[in-house]
Amino acid sequence: MPVTVPPEGSGSSESPQSPSTPRTQLELDGGRPRRPVLVRILVPLVLVLVWLGVTAFGGQTFGQISDVVSNDQSTFLPVDAESTQATEYQQQFSDEDAVPATVIAASDGELTPDQLAEAESAAEDFEEVTGAVQVIGPQPSEDGEAVQILVLLEELAVDEGDAIVELKELTSEAFSSSEWTAHVTGPAALSDDLSEAFAGIDGLLLLVAVVAVFIILVVVYRSVILPVLVLLSSVAALSAAILVIYQMALNDWIQLNGQAQGILSILVIGAATDYSLLLVARYREELLLRRNRYTALLTAVRRAAPAILASGGTVAVALLCLLFSELNSNRGLGPVTSTGIVFSMIATLTFLPALLALFGRPVFWPKIPRVTEQSVTQLTAAQPAVSEQAAQTAEDTAEPVDGESSTSSASQAQGWARVAGWVRRRPRPIWIVVTLLLILAAAGATDLRASGVPQSDLVLGETETKQGQELLEEHFDAGTGSPADIFTAADQAAQTLEIVEDAEGVGEAFLVDDSGAPAQEPEDAQEIDGIVEISATLTDPGDSLAAEETIRELRADLEGLEGEVVVGGTTATQLDTNETAQRDLVTIVPIVLAAIGIILVLLLRSLVTPLILIATTVLSYLSALGISALVFNYAFGFPGADATVPLFGFMFLVALGVDYNIFLMTRAREEAHRLGAREGLLRSLVATGGVITSAGIVLAATFSALAVLPLMFMVQLAFLVALGVFIDTFVVRTLQVPAMGVDIGRRIWWPSALGRGRD
Repeated sequence: MPVTVPPEGSGSSESPQSPSTPRTQLELDGGRPRRPVLVRILVPLVLVLVWLGVTAFGGQTFGQISDVVSNDQSTFLPVDAESTQATEYQQQFSDEDAVPATVIAASDGELTPDQLAEAESAAEDFEEVTGAVQVIGPQPSEDGEAVQILVLLEELAVDEGDAIVELKELTSEAFSSSEWTAHVTGPAALSDDLSEAFAGIDGLLLLVAVVAVFIILVVVYRSVILPVLVLLSSVAALSAAILVIYQMALNDWIQLNGQAQGILSILVIGAATDYSLLLVARYREELLLRRNRYTALLTAVRRAAPAILASGGTVAVALLCLLFSELNSNRGLGPVTSTGIVFSMIATLTFLPALLALFGRPVFWPKIPRVTEQSVTQLTAAQPAVSEQAAQTAEDTAEPVDGESSTSSASQAQGWARVAGWVRRRPRPIWIVVTLLLILAAAGATDLRASGVPQSDLVLGETETKQGQELLEEHFDAGTGSPADIFTAADQAAQTLEIVEDAEGVGEAFLVDDSGAPAQEPEDAQEIDGIVEISATLTDPGDSLAAEETIRELRADLEGLEGEVVVGGTTATQLDTNETAQRDLVTIVPIVLAAIGIILVLLLRSLVTPLILIATTVLSYLSALGISALVFNYAFGFPGADATVPLFGFMFLVALGVDYNIFLMTRAREEAHRLGAREGLLRSLVATGGVITSAGIVLAATFSALAVLPLMFMVQLAFLVALGVFIDTFVVRTLQVPAMGVDIGRRIWWPSALGRGRD
């Protein structure tokens, strides 16, 4: 059928048509009169002004978000955790909320009386200048070559960072001579290290992510204006999300920490950009068919919206499944990330179209899409060129369109046509080989040591906290400064103390008196409501896995006592956090898969397709996990993996992997009405291949930005998600799923009518 291009200025709308009838230019550009100029300009302008206001206001909130962020691990635990109960007892035994810091100072030889006097003077200065709740020591070591001073700092002062900075300065001044080596370590120092590491979230992390995405978008669009508009839309979505999340945290609806804050920025920038890629690709396609750019934009929004809303809604629902987590930190991450996804969709479907409407076709400069007979012919063809011969013929006969070279979008489509042709000829060997390779990679997941890592290793690189811990271990029990707190019934205090003292991994234990010091006699121990406290110093560093095992065994030994016994402290909190995170993985994964499965069944109206999509996405995740485990253990030399890495990796890879599934399969369903099941899927591969690939690269780049923060959790999550996205984008969505679909044929859409239609 000859294709005619209507004259400039003709109206345009989309006429109803049979799914099996090819769209003609008359149908694409004929019919409806143009909307008034005032509406075409005023509505987009109002939307842009509203979103710019939200962006400006939300940008100011970025500076306030730290006021509602807490990185205190104890606040993440559920109320029924044993260490949480211990914290409640601790608050009854002490009027002050204190965080311990340990000053360790060592000499090359045995300490002299003058050096001990210097240590005494330093301890007095620590209490006077820092406003410490209590200073204990100096306590000389058994070898006589070191002293330690335990400084209990106010929790608020530690959170603000002032107290620990003052303590480090005082330590440097007090032990400044060449005869001393002194460091500040312990939970308060670690908290300060974490605060410094998270300080880059609002600035460096966001800057790296935005720059990386901008470079990718410039390469994808070959334009400077369009990437700026896409990023402006993404930043607007993040600003709007921050406004809502700030209020959530301010009203104590959620527990917000630095990890969630960093993940939010990356997720929103990545997701909003992905949705923008889909919309802009549709818009560009319509501009090659329609002279009226407003109608082209409305048509693009109308056609892209279902896929964007379906994929974004699926991701949001999947992330909300984190509400089933027992960890308050994970439970808070669900609403935080879901809010970000919702605003990513809203900004993509309102703010970005408004910007595109105001800027018009020049946003694509210098490759401005215009209607030509060749563009209409290529985009309205009833059958895709999926065979290698057809693709080669198309490439050989293609002429530049409107100044674009054959290496532009037309030749990109021809490249995807070659891939589709390969899949069409050898579907079964392709998906079988790919599946076997992914299973082989997934086997490495058994090597992942995700039971947690020492807290001192959470911050990468050399820190004073690590140096202090190493010096402490040379001269004292390694757990000094992070004791275990045991609360037991007063009438069984002696029996409890005996069990604690005999426990392997405990160096020293004593009942605590009213001043926090060792009680000279059992009756001198502080008693509140029939409960007394026992302090136990561990032989291993308080943040080590060996110390966690000591706490685990100690709790087992104390279970035989009749009265209530609760074991808490820094090590117990870390143990409960890691164990709860591992239980969350087992609990939440089935819930997420069930939720995604139900949504896919309703969206695609098929039972077979959702099973295939979920199975391939999970296999993609496991293969990424397996490769990551090998890299973590043997390339990076990590001591293990954070206990939350597998769960977070699953949430993002499976949820976002479904995103690309939806992009591919919703278009395949649309094309299947015209072309049949097999050809429709191949046509979808050709049409969405470039978009999905670009989206995958953007998402991988944004998550890779997490690695700029010197935190083991962030680096591990960045590597896992980036690797998983690449596998999902370039292997699963490109080869495995299309090959399985072509091999199965129309039965992939069973039991819908498409499943009984043409192959």
